[in-house]
Amino acid sequence: MIIKIIANLACSFIGTIAYAVMFQVPRRFYIGCGITGSVGWMMYKFASVYCSVAAASFIGTVCAVLVARMLTVRLKCPITIFMISGIITLVPGAGIYFTAYYLVTNQFAMAAAKGIGAIKVAFGIVLGIVCIVSVPREVFQKEYWVERKIAKQQKNGKRDPVNLPGERHR
Repeated sequence: MIIKIIANLACSFIGTIAYAVMFQVPRRFYIGCGITGSVGWMMYKFASVYCSVAAASFIGTVCAVLVARMLTVRLKCPITIFMISGIITLVPGAGIYFTAYYLVTNQFAMAAAKGIGAIKVAFGIVLGIVCIVSVPREVFQKEYWVERKIAKQQKNGKRDPVNLPGERHR
């Protein structure tokens, strides 16, 4: 069991980095891309035990895009560097392939079944991306939470001189 988890983690990490290399992502972002892909894939694998493939894809995508947003703010780069590389492990390539295969071989019932499954997974991925990307960028920055804490303290009438900017603690 542990060996399978480590193998999945390593393969998703290396596969995501390989995808990033293929699309000429700058070298300094390779590790971040690998982490994003690994997190997305592992969350997908853990969630697929308890729910459908489409729901597991949604959960994996939410986790991958969340990591991508955090890395984007931290490393000051576009989100597409991490997001596209991170969700590549979740894309339903086999489902799309078998849909086309069954269409070509005139097995329309199987093509419809595989196609609907692939569309469900694709919608799960899209919804996962939309859920995280719609959150404002400031939420992922430390300053946002510090300012929010200060505003809350001022609203409640409490003054914490240690945390207020521009004031000295005596």
